[in-house]
Amino acid sequence: MAKEKILLAAKQSEKMGAMDFCIVISAKGPTPRIFKQVLEAVDLLREETSLKIGCSLGDLKEEQAYELKEHGVWRYNHNLEACKSFFPNVCTTHSYEDRYRTAELVKKVGMNLCSGGILGMGESVRQRLELAFELRELGPSWVPINFINPRPGTPFEKMETVTPFEAVKTIAIFRLILPDKILMTAGGREVTLRDLQAMGMVAGANAMILGNYLTTPGRTPEEDLRMLDDLEMPVRTDVN
Repeated sequence: MAKEKILLAAKQSEKMGAMDFCIVISAKGPTPRIFKQVLEAVDLLREETSLKIGCSLGDLKEEQAYELKEHGVWRYNHNLEACKSFFPNVCTTHSYEDRYRTAELVKKVGMNLCSGGILGMGESVRQRLELAFELRELGPSWVPINFINPRPGTPFEKMETVTPFEAVKTIAIFRLILPDKILMTAGGREVTLRDLQAMGMVAGANAMILGNYLTTPGRTPEEDLRMLDDLEMPVRTDVN
């Protein structure tokens, strides 16, 4: 996407009250050409908005991580996706250890780490707990909880989604295991939590990703903001 279009999306997010904006690519890691474009977009957004800028670019080399930090990227998203014991069932292009290394590199260079996972991919309840404890050991500042949204043509297309109340209970358990983290309801929350999205916030989530996701649409930001108003949960405006 051209950096001017990224800027337009960032300004729309800022107008809605977002505190930061994340630039995401779909790849195992950024090529030199893509990485240069990302840095240009980061510089433009920092000049034209007051948003904090995050990135999610896949596996990083050490010099890339330091360069992102130097350009002012404050947060990097790199999910573990699943616990170590279940990870080989859902990914074969790279290992759990590969993901963990990049997550640790992000912390090493001084960026905030955002790392969570996807629930409902066939893992057991015990393995969901394993993921929560592995995240506690990793120590990210932000933990997004995604729920599988079965896509036609993928190995998960016939996967049944987690039931709404089970999803709420899982959020509550993650909050108990990760009491000091910013816990975000993220991709798949609309199709999994359905009418219990507000209950997910009350159960322990204290952040959410607004708008659309990588390959699936979310609901409108206006609906989410109205839900927060109904819950009397004010939107945070500082990022310190």
